[in-house]
Amino acid sequence: MLPRGAVIRHTAGMRRVAITGLGIVSGFGDEVDAFWDAILAGRSAVREVQLPGLPVIPAVTVPDFDADAAVGRREAKRMDRVGQLAAAAAARALADAGELGLDGARIGAAIGCAHGGAATLFEAQQALLERGADRVSPFTIPLALTNSPLAAVTRLHGLHGPTAAPATACAAGSDAIGWACERIRLGRADAMLAGGAEAAIVPSIMAGYLKLGAVASLARGAAAASRPFDGARDGFVMAEGSAVLVLEELAHAQARGARIYAEIVGYGQACDAGHLTSPDPTGEGPARAITAALADAELAPTAIGYVNAHATSTPVGDAAEALALQLAGLGAVPVSSTKGQHGHTLGAAGAIEAIVTLACFSRSTLPPGANLDEPDVELDLVRTARPTEAEYVMSTGFGFGGHDAALILRRV
Repeated sequence: MLPRGAVIRHTAGMRRVAITGLGIVSGFGDEVDAFWDAILAGRSAVREVQLPGLPVIPAVTVPDFDADAAVGRREAKRMDRVGQLAAAAAARALADAGELGLDGARIGAAIGCAHGGAATLFEAQQALLERGADRVSPFTIPLALTNSPLAAVTRLHGLHGPTAAPATACAAGSDAIGWACERIRLGRADAMLAGGAEAAIVPSIMAGYLKLGAVASLARGAAAASRPFDGARDGFVMAEGSAVLVLEELAHAQARGARIYAEIVGYGQACDAGHLTSPDPTGEGPARAITAALADAELAPTAIGYVNAHATSTPVGDAAEALALQLAGLGAVPVSSTKGQHGHTLGAAGAIEAIVTLACFSRSTLPPGANLDEPDVELDLVRTARPTEAEYVMSTGFGFGGHDAALILRRV
């Protein structure tokens, strides 16, 4: 077994990847520092939301989002809300990174999404049923596709490098970051915008999740509805939002004097190949992804100082993830899921939670999980913010269809 903290790159000659820019649009606004403040304080962005034809549900929406101001009126009209959120987060990330000094052909993007332009599709369906086919917008298809947030980002910011739109459900944001990291490692790009976006709080989508029995109840109020790892959990809280990270070849970032938030040292994937929606109850699929990320980073499990868990507050999912962490040798590592504060953004979850995880470095603090009254898993759960000097941290993402992903970040 490797000694604690050891990193021996098995991919000799591959380039290293730094995170140099962060952008977020969430229920806590569009400032990363304000987002960290809210998460570390354990505040909740969850509120009661009423959609036509549905009961009141707990959800997280982006408050006071001005698309015209964020991306320009002309472009805003050519984007579904999910594209607007993604493009705005990307703009924030690029501004945070500073001048990259690269040609657009050497900068690519990977933006994960689960539902694509859900609002556009819902509006088209209404127009078809109520007013006829001639009243369906010609923008319906390009704005409703799952790659629409990626297209919005690349078009608005002039990115001509490699692109991908992972649609691995709730693992899509993590997969986008992992795929983008690999493009830079392999020399296919010098910088990548990577993250995810989701804006699926529309009646047809939420009706489906309610029918699945996946949505949290309001039995304890909106703020306490999402309860990852708590024995009283009964479903997840849907959220809209976007997060985008600027990834850059480490040597290039150092040469230009960039602020470096972290280095990405490990990425792993696996698939349960089982149930349509339920995870493998043994935890073996997610454990394989975690183990693959550790192998990619050439790390022993004891090197990991914190795990930001995907745990969504569903009874089966959280239990399976706890088993996965134990199987992968991370049962004694500090763990939290912050979805009790910011909700579950599906395809954007991995990206938003990667930014959460970076608080371990930027704030030297472990993010706490909310609403943990009576945990029912055997993990070292972080209930209140803790100081940390962890060198390596992990973020996980697991999705419907059994898609499993894990990322490992290193303090720089």
